[in-house]
Amino acid sequence: MTTTTKTHMQHSRLGGHLLVDQLVKQGVQHVFCVPGESYLAVLDGLHDAKVDITVCRQEGGAAMMADAYGKLTGQPGICMVTRGPGASNALAGVHIAQQDSTPLILFVGQIERGMREREAFQEMDYRAVFGTQCKWATEIDQVDRIPEIVARAFHIATSGRPGPVVIALPEDMLIETSTATDARIPEPVSGGLSSSQLQSLDELLSNAKKPLAILGGSGWTAESRKAFQDFAEKNNLPVAVQFRRQALFSADHPNYIGDVGLGVNPKLIAAIKEADTILLLGGRMSEVPSQSYTLFDIPTPQQTLIHVHPDVSELNRTYQNTLGIALTPSDFVAALPAKLSRTSADAERVNTLHQNYLAWSTPDAIRSPGKFHMADVMSYLRTALPADAIMCNGAGNYATWLHRFHRFNEFGTQLAPTSGSMGYGLPAAVAAKRINPESTVVCFAGDGCFMMHGQEFATAVQYDLPIIVLLIDNGMYGTIRMHQEREYPGRVSATVLKNPDFARYAEAFGGYGERVENSADFPAAFERARASGKPAILHCLQDPQAITPSMSLDQIREHALNTQHR
Repeated sequence: MTTTTKTHMQHSRLGGHLLVDQLVKQGVQHVFCVPGESYLAVLDGLHDAKVDITVCRQEGGAAMMADAYGKLTGQPGICMVTRGPGASNALAGVHIAQQDSTPLILFVGQIERGMREREAFQEMDYRAVFGTQCKWATEIDQVDRIPEIVARAFHIATSGRPGPVVIALPEDMLIETSTATDARIPEPVSGGLSSSQLQSLDELLSNAKKPLAILGGSGWTAESRKAFQDFAEKNNLPVAVQFRRQALFSADHPNYIGDVGLGVNPKLIAAIKEADTILLLGGRMSEVPSQSYTLFDIPTPQQTLIHVHPDVSELNRTYQNTLGIALTPSDFVAALPAKLSRTSADAERVNTLHQNYLAWSTPDAIRSPGKFHMADVMSYLRTALPADAIMCNGAGNYATWLHRFHRFNEFGTQLAPTSGSMGYGLPAAVAAKRINPESTVVCFAGDGCFMMHGQEFATAVQYDLPIIVLLIDNGMYGTIRMHQEREYPGRVSATVLKNPDFARYAEAFGGYGERVENSADFPAAFERARASGKPAILHCLQDPQAITPSMSLDQIREHALNTQHR
C-alpha cells in the first residue's frame, strides 16, 4: 500500500467524535454548553479533545457567553444545548447574535430521525423555529455530511455580515460511524475596492465641508481601528460610533465626538444633521442609533451618504447611498489611502465636537436623588480601572451611566447587546474572564437584569473567575417604569420588584458580597471586592427617583402631566 493511499484512508469515527474533530480542525478552542442526553456522543468526543468547556447553568446564558466570545475574538462562539426546552432558552442568545452581527454556531440535540413529526419528547422543528433568527438553520441527516456542513457553517457565520448558524443533531445520527474525511478551514471571501470607487470616495470626502463618520457593526480588528483613527486625524474627520459600539474608536482621541445611542448628546445629533457628508462604516444605522429612523431621510438622505457594509443586500436597503461599498470594515480601512487628495473640512469644527463630547461625558457636576450617586461611581472607576478593563452590561437605565460616562479607549473592552437584551452582562463577563483571565472584567447589572441570568454567578465561582458585578438595585424594572411615567403618569403597574440581599446571594454561591448604600463608601468596597480574588457582587442601593442623569421619576411624571393638560 502506497503512502498516498494510506494518507487518504480515514479511520471510522462515531458521528459525535467526527463533529468534535471538525471543530478542532476549524480552530475552536472553547465551547459553552448545558449538557443534554440528546448529544452525549458529542460530549464524549469532547472528553479527549483539546477544547476548553464552560458548563453553564442555563442555555440562554451559554448562548450569550458564546456571543461574547464571538464579539471578543471575531471567531464563531460555539454553544451546545439540548433539544426542545434547551433550544428555546438559547434563542435569546441567537437573537442577540443576529442583531449584533456576531459570528456564533449553536449545536442543538435532536430526536431520532425515525420519530419525526409525531411530537416526540422535546421535538422541535429547528428550521422553522430558528429560521428567521439566524443566517442558516439546518439539520445533519447523514453522518458522512458532518465535515461538509460544519465547514459551511463556519463560512456562513463569518462571511458577509457575520451572524448565527443553528445546526440540529439527530441523536441516532451522532452514534453512527463514518469514514468521511475532514473538511478544510474555509478561506475567507473578501470583496475589493475598485479604482473608480476609491476615486469617488476621495472626491466625496475631499469636497465635503462638514463630513462625519459613524462607525458600527462587526468585522473590526485592533489594527483596523488604529488605522482608521490615523486616517480620521490626518483628514479632519470627526468620528462617532453607533449604539454599544464604543470600543471602535478611542474616546480620548481628538477626533472622537461621542456615541449615537439612547440618551444621546443633543449637540451630537445636531452635528449629524448639519453634516453634508456621512461615512457610515460597518453598521446598519438601525432604530436606536438612527433615533427611530429620524436622523436621515428615508429612502434618500439629504446628506451625501457613503455606506460601507460587508453585506451587499444591506446597501440601499433602508438608506439610498451616494456610494455603496461591500467590504468588511477591516478590508475597507486597509484599502484607504493615508490621506485624501485634499480636505475642505475644518479642523476647528472637529475640536469643538470633541470638546462637546468631553463635557457631556464628565459626571462630576451631576447629582441625583438619594445617597448613592452613580456619578461618583463613574468618576471613581475612570481612575481605578486599567484602560483595557472589559465592561459588560445588559439592558436597563443603569446602563445609561456606563455608556455616557465611561470612556472606552481600548479595542475589545465593551460587551453589550445592541438588541437591548436583559440578562446579558453577567454571562458576557463570565465569558470575557474565561478567555481573558488577566483582564479586569466588570459587569454592570440592574436588579431586574441580573436576575434574568443570575445563576451564571455559580459558573463564575466554579471556574474561579474573579469578575466584579456592580448590581444597581432600585427595586423595580426601571426602564419600563420610566416609560410608564411618560405615557401613563402615576399609574404604576407590574414594575415593582422585591429583591433578595444580593451580597448574601454572592456569599451563598462562594463569592464575595458587600452591600453599598452610600456612594462615598463605594471606592473602598470596590477595592475589597477586587482584593478578595473571588467573583464579587457589590449590591448598590439606588434611590428609585434617580432614574436618569438628567431627570427624576417625579420630574418625568410632572412633565407628562403638564403636557397632557395642555
